[in-house]
Amino acid sequence: MAFQIIWFVLWSVLWSLYFMTDGFVMGCGMLHFTLGKTEVKRRMLVKSIGPVWDGNEVWLVTAAGATFAAFPAMYAVMFSCMYPVVLMLLFSLIVRGVSLEFRDKQQPAALKKIWDAGIFMGGFLPAFLFGVVFGNIFSGLPLDAAGYHGTLGLLLRPYALLTGALFTGLFSVHGAIYSAIKNEGELGAQAEKTAKRLWPFLLGVAALFLIVSRWATGLFDNYSRAPLLLAVPLAAVAALAAIRWFLAKRQLGRSFVASCGCIVMVVLTGVIGLFPNLIPSRPDRSFSLTIFNASSGPYTLRIMTIVAFIFVPVVIAYKIWVYRIFRGKISEDEVMASEEAY
Repeated sequence: MAFQIIWFVLWSVLWSLYFMTDGFVMGCGMLHFTLGKTEVKRRMLVKSIGPVWDGNEVWLVTAAGATFAAFPAMYAVMFSCMYPVVLMLLFSLIVRGVSLEFRDKQQPAALKKIWDAGIFMGGFLPAFLFGVVFGNIFSGLPLDAAGYHGTLGLLLRPYALLTGALFTGLFSVHGAIYSAIKNEGELGAQAEKTAKRLWPFLLGVAALFLIVSRWATGLFDNYSRAPLLLAVPLAAVAALAAIRWFLAKRQLGRSFVASCGCIVMVVLTGVIGLFPNLIPSRPDRSFSLTIFNASSGPYTLRIMTIVAFIFVPVVIAYKIWVYRIFRGKISEDEVMASEEAY
């Protein structure tokens, strides 16, 4: 039982780290056309995420791998029941990677427009579809002894779409703040203004999400039984307010930290509400997948725990080093100089 709880915590942390890091890449992709009004600005946006976007995918691979190894029954249900959504999600991530790598190669302008569209779709679709996936996890799926009974239409129910809108709002603000930090001149100023304009949308969606979650999910049950757990959603609300507070004071670094905290707290709010469920069954909760009936054996979890406690800190240290190396700002002069070098 101890290892199952440990891996539920690690599973939550890994998904939180992925959304915190890759979230700003998705956000930058969503804002590729909004902020990238000129060729130089679009090159600046791509250059700002170029050194880090692929490294952020490590957390996705690790989180998905942890789901497969620690909770194989959940992995099987997710990839079978939500196959159309997950497939679109994976394709959109592939399109994003290809577009980012090929966009700034020497090629006709028409192809660059295709890669630009790929960057935008590779930012918006993953953000929205991750929200749809977790919205279905939070609200539960129709499971019984025979398995899953549902359609694509059920997966795209209003609550899942609302969760998709929440993830889209979180990541778009996250990406705008990151762009404001990384880019000098007009692009940086425009990104800062965009973050301020997007924040009211995020606030409205977040408020609606909390209200609807009260009736559409069982996430509030754990908080009713243990009111001290309310510290987590309250921290998410405080971090959301801090984003706007620091933006008003033009303290972009602190605003970005607040955005990171908000994303992490939102994810933790959801998974704490799920515990001990992984995928609740609706309407019959007796068929829910939990950390106890969906986990691997004790020996597997024990070995995985040892490996995780050795290598996860190594990956974190490596990512800190990478961000430190590429911490500088990007200027129009730098991009134009590299363009002339072609």
